Amino acid sequence: MYKVAVLGDRESVGGFASLGLSVFPAEDAAQASETFARLCGGGFAVVFITEALAEELREEITRRRGERLPAIIEIPGVRGNTGHGMQSVHEAVEKAVGSDILRN
Repeated sequence: MYKVAVLGDRESVGGFASLGLSVFPAEDAAQASETFARLCGGGFAVVFITEALAEELREEITRRRGERLPAIIEIPGVRGNTGHGMQSVHEAVEKAVGSDILRN
């Protein structure tokens, strides 16, 4: 059975545990990189990652996006929204459908 993980700073990801998701707080980029690699090879179908942390792991995320699993979804953290998460959703929709049906 596949699982769902949430990776990011402790303040941003803590509440997801109450939803039954596997939560992985990361205090720095090195710890996040190690955890991200483990999650990508560990039976997770979806990895939610905070936008701020995703920015630090951009090369690794880009390299993993071509793989079937896990789906990597960027989410805003408690410190705000950078807009990159929505941009990646638009790109994924455009790739899947042929045009970005989400834009106004």
